[in-house]
Amino acid sequence: MLMGDTCTRGCMFCSVKTSRRPPPLDAREPYNTAHAINQWGLGYIVLTSVDRDDLPDGGSAHFAETVREIKRQNKDILVECLVPDFRGNRDCIQTIAECGLDVFAHNIETVERLTPFVRDPRAGYRQTLKVLQTAKEVNPDLITKSSIMLGLGETDEQVEQTMKDLREAGVDCLTLGQYMQPTKRHLKVFEYVTPAKFKEWEVRGNELGFLYTASGPLVRSSYRAGEFFITSLLKDRKAKSL
Repeated sequence: MLMGDTCTRGCMFCSVKTSRRPPPLDAREPYNTAHAINQWGLGYIVLTSVDRDDLPDGGSAHFAETVREIKRQNKDILVECLVPDFRGNRDCIQTIAECGLDVFAHNIETVERLTPFVRDPRAGYRQTLKVLQTAKEVNPDLITKSSIMLGLGETDEQVEQTMKDLREAGVDCLTLGQYMQPTKRHLKVFEYVTPAKFKEWEVRGNELGFLYTASGPLVRSSYRAGEFFITSLLKDRKAKSL
């Protein structure tokens, strides 16, 4: 996780600590992060971050520089970025989309009806769709990805509409997982969705045209099986372009 451990937002499902004025960015973080990743010998890495609404660019330049530094030290590593919404600012989204990453991820988290109760007021449902759509417009070669938490009180119709909205925004890959309450101060679990229902959503995702749909109680946004699929997809694309 980049840009510190303190977020400027307070989503009701997330236990990351919050502050209006988090500590300043570490200028050495892009290099140090890339160096550590290179030492680990990984083939696929997922970078995420807190929201930094206190910064004029939301930290997008810092995030992008980390990706560039990773690629400088190891051009073959695949980089997925699970990014904030940068308040929907197109320039910030473009900074990320053109930095050399392989997968642009931004989570919609829940259905539109529940968004005001689940996410920080600054994180709008339509804004998330616009972020994902803009990334694809800026860089059509990007694989885009999003995630939905289930068990918060959503209906089947609302989940399906969310999936359709994501496809209309050009999202390629989708994960669906069970919401788990991190502390007593956070939203309670409304229901525990059955494995059979998760399987139904996986089938429906494939029908809607997602390249990959991972759906299960323990599935999370960064899901190992999904990374294997995306790695294979990217390698196939690269081979065809040679």
